[in-house]
Amino acid sequence: MSVKAFELVPAVERDLLMGDKARINIECIECCGKHLYMGTNDCFIHHFLLDEVTSSKGKLTYSAQKLLHKYLGLKKPVAELRAASALERLIVLCDGIVFLVDMVTLETVPSAAGGGAKIRGVTAFCVNENPVNGDPFCVEMGVISSKKRTVQIYMVYEDRVQLVKEVTTPEQPCAVSVDGYFLCLALATQYMILNYNTGASQDLFPYNSEDRRPIVKRIGREEFLLAAPGGLGMFANAEGVSQRAPVNWSESVIGAAVSFPYVVALDESFITIHSMLDQQLKQTLSFRDGHILQDFEGKVILASTKAVYVLVPLPLERQIQDLLASHRVEEALILTEGAQQNIPKDKFQILHKRILQQAGFIQFGQLQFLEAKEHFRTGQLDVRELISLYPLLLPASSSFTRCHPPLHEFADLNHLAQGDQEKVLRCKKFLISYLGEVRSTEVANGCREDVDTALLKLYAEQNHDSLLDLLASDNACLLADSVPWLEKYHKYFALGLLYHYNSQDSAALQLWIRVVDGDLQDSTRSGLYEYIVDFLCSCSNPDLVWKHADWALAKDPTIGVHIFTKRPVSKDVTELNPEEAITYLGKHSQALLLFLEHLVLERKIKKEKFHTHLAVLYLERVLSLLSEAPADEEHLSRARERLQALLRESNLYRAQFLLGKMENCEQLLLERATLHGKLEENGKALHILVHKLKDFSSAEAFCVWASCCRDSAYQQQLFHLLLEVYLDQSLPAKSQAAAGGGELEMAAVDLLNRHGEVFDAVRVLRMLPEGWSLQLLRPFLGRAVRASMHAGRTAQIAVGLAQSENLQLLHDRLKDRKKPIFVSEKKGCHLCHNTFSEPDVVCLPGGAPVHTHCVAQRVRDSPTKRQLTNSSNHT
Repeated sequence: MSVKAFELVPAVERDLLMGDKARINIECIECCGKHLYMGTNDCFIHHFLLDEVTSSKGKLTYSAQKLLHKYLGLKKPVAELRAASALERLIVLCDGIVFLVDMVTLETVPSAAGGGAKIRGVTAFCVNENPVNGDPFCVEMGVISSKKRTVQIYMVYEDRVQLVKEVTTPEQPCAVSVDGYFLCLALATQYMILNYNTGASQDLFPYNSEDRRPIVKRIGREEFLLAAPGGLGMFANAEGVSQRAPVNWSESVIGAAVSFPYVVALDESFITIHSMLDQQLKQTLSFRDGHILQDFEGKVILASTKAVYVLVPLPLERQIQDLLASHRVEEALILTEGAQQNIPKDKFQILHKRILQQAGFIQFGQLQFLEAKEHFRTGQLDVRELISLYPLLLPASSSFTRCHPPLHEFADLNHLAQGDQEKVLRCKKFLISYLGEVRSTEVANGCREDVDTALLKLYAEQNHDSLLDLLASDNACLLADSVPWLEKYHKYFALGLLYHYNSQDSAALQLWIRVVDGDLQDSTRSGLYEYIVDFLCSCSNPDLVWKHADWALAKDPTIGVHIFTKRPVSKDVTELNPEEAITYLGKHSQALLLFLEHLVLERKIKKEKFHTHLAVLYLERVLSLLSEAPADEEHLSRARERLQALLRESNLYRAQFLLGKMENCEQLLLERATLHGKLEENGKALHILVHKLKDFSSAEAFCVWASCCRDSAYQQQLFHLLLEVYLDQSLPAKSQAAAGGGELEMAAVDLLNRHGEVFDAVRVLRMLPEGWSLQLLRPFLGRAVRASMHAGRTAQIAVGLAQSENLQLLHDRLKDRKKPIFVSEKKGCHLCHNTFSEPDVVCLPGGAPVHTHCVAQRVRDSPTKRQLTNSSNHT
């Protein structure tokens, strides 16, 4: 696709050059700064001064002034001109002779005394623009000899030339270009690279010089442009490798030059301009009768036989903008990045970012969102440029103004979409995605409020799931802009979260309560009532808790009480006084009960007031159920179980007080028995269980429960008391009959047989009636005997172990002394005073040795056994 990269501007008109001489033709040109030199077919050199003139509209033109012309006197066309500005000389090729001309006077420089200033037999020459000689007042030159297959290297001085190297070539060269030590040659049939310092060569590709004019052009350090077969412009470096793709130009190219990033080629009718970056043809200019194309220090000059023109490049930024205006994004980016080496770094970075941003907006307008996002990111786009396309998304307080000149052609999203709502929706979804990605990055620095507020508005409008995530996390949404937007789309739960984030918890709670009560409609959050309760649980403001807890309890006391029971313990949450909470919950009986259960059963608070209050509530519930007709047996059973469990497990309630409340209630005999047990009135408790309830298993369980955590003596006392109740003969006969005398006896037998190990067997046998059968008591007696034997044997074992331990300790004590006991015939026994005839002795605790038979006799005679230690000592 075409792009206007250059303009062809006349530099030297026909009349200025030749006047009325129609046969004068331009043969060669040279430009050095503002100085333009032309060699003509009549052996003249013409010197012009070129001035650049910029019009008020910015258009560049040239004004040429002829300074001088000079006849060289050889009657042949001037074939080649090259300027050596450091020497103020022109190197001229005319009639096969290379000689020097003064750049100012155009006079031929005479030869110096020590050497000549002319080279004869020359076909072509070129100047080394990357010289290896460090002398600034010397020019290196490569010369093709017409008489032999050689290339000669000369040093050109102010008034002489000096041959320094001659290199033989396999074929006759017809064109040459030099860079450093490297010669790029067009031979008769091929191109080659030759290092004239080392002699190393590299063949490039075949080429027939008879078919077309060869082109060998140095375009950069150790890089050349060549005219290859097939109408290709090939690039080759000094190693013979092509690092750029070729350009496809005309088969009849007669000249080429490089003005980065373009390759300019000239044929008989046209100037073609290809990009070196993508090898595409960018521009074609009509140019008839052209035969010269040269570039001089970045300035491309063309000549026909009669006139000279300058190919003026348009400013790179204008070319890029033209490409962007045509929506040729990739070409614009390639051109921008390719021009990096020719633009100062700071300026390039600014240009590159802007081009990327513009490219992003072009692709955004084409709904190419992935590409647009990548360009926005790489170009570090101020995200507000994108937000500003969407009406009303930027906060009213935002100070943002769009970039000037503008980055795009859109007034807003409606202008971009042209009424296509599907396109609008896709653009909004893209912005949601993009803002979600960049809000926590450096892109949003300095404009976080604008970004988050815009994102909130989009979430609300599109009913997006991430709205709540945004408000529940760290955000910078502006309250003034967000409130009306959330209200417009009935996002009241989200609005409450925003109020909470801005420390307006009271406003949040009032809004949510209106939603739960049905005054406002918002289905965003299911279970909003439970959420409010959880919110009040963790609320750090006690006043708000007291203010709204009544509403929560009225809605559902079983859930509302969580405000008090599930309040976390932390430094950020103020703990509520339990007694104040109990007073507050007085009008909510069910919640009060649950709160007391929380204090007593879960938190295990050891406070009599709470335990008694809970027991009273349990008791009142039971009494209430008992008063109903008919009674709900299932609820009554559960209520009594809770009451009984509390009475059994707690030791902190006021038992006498509770007993008074149920004194006349015959349905609560089991609870009364438990309370008597708490008051250590075990006899009354067992009397109720045995004679009123006839619940013998509960009586036994009472004994086990009441003796829990008490010593065995207390347990034995309780079981004996129960046995006495069973065997009580003091009751009147009618009472015994009512109580079931036979049942009591059987209960007594079962008690003995089940818990025989607890009882004192001797005491039991004294209590039992004489008429009872031993067979009936066989299990009890067997267990009692076994228990007695076990106790006796256990005591014997304990005594034996104690004696063994004592003996071991005495042995260890003697061992620790480490003193041997010596006995001899001269030493007498401490008891009988006779001497020792044998080494077997017994050592008394004091360490005195005695005969074994003496100590045995003493132990038998002594009423108290003495502790001795046997030891065998051998002298």
